[in-house]
Amino acid sequence: MSGHLAAVRAIGAQPFAGPVYRSIVVVDLEGSTKRGNMVKGQLRRVMYELLDQAFLAAGIGPGHLEELADRGDGVLILIRPHDDVPKAALLGRLIPVLAGLLAEHNAAVTRPELELRMRAVVHAGEVHEDDRGFYGDDLDVAFRLVNAPAVKRALREAASSPLVLVVSEEIFSAVVRHGYVAADGYEPSVRVRVGERLRRGRVHIPVPTATGRPAAIPRPRGLLLPLAPLSISALS
Repeated sequence: MSGHLAAVRAIGAQPFAGPVYRSIVVVDLEGSTKRGNMVKGQLRRVMYELLDQAFLAAGIGPGHLEELADRGDGVLILIRPHDDVPKAALLGRLIPVLAGLLAEHNAAVTRPELELRMRAVVHAGEVHEDDRGFYGDDLDVAFRLVNAPAVKRALREAASSPLVLVVSEEIFSAVVRHGYVAADGYEPSVRVRVGERLRRGRVHIPVPTATGRPAAIPRPRGLLLPLAPLSISALS
């Protein structure tokens, strides 16, 4: 009997090699390729400062997050399953707070090239990890959605908004459709192809949450959260 229990414990101690479920958020800056490297560096520092503040205001701490994956002019954010950070909190707290921080920053800067406008996607699904980062079909979906021409066009046309959100159809069906967040303003206007499948997303202009925080100041030192290597999926 004891030998049988020891064998069970040994099997249970081995890490599972399959995928893990994560909420997926990707943010991407508008028009970064039109700016010089010095300005890009300042914008990156401000972007991470605002993300730090948005995480704090939304109750998302380092224990909820995988290491952030830098994408040059954007960030891949993976959030572990936690009851205190449900997907509805991403739509109802994190994104509106981030939009508010962006609006406050843009109102405070005196140089137009330092204004930040951003596309964001919220999705969720199974991801794999190796020693170079995370990868998987659901990450491909998120990257395709946030870079879709319809989402870029929506941000260009939303002159008064610093952020445009696209949610996957899965997020809309599981969270928005049931009324866990206000369901108005989600337009089914995005279609992307991932492999041989057509995936859909819905564009939303979030109402910024006023934070009353001072505008972000670029920091020369480390961030609140460390960075992980860029996922190969980001390059696909």
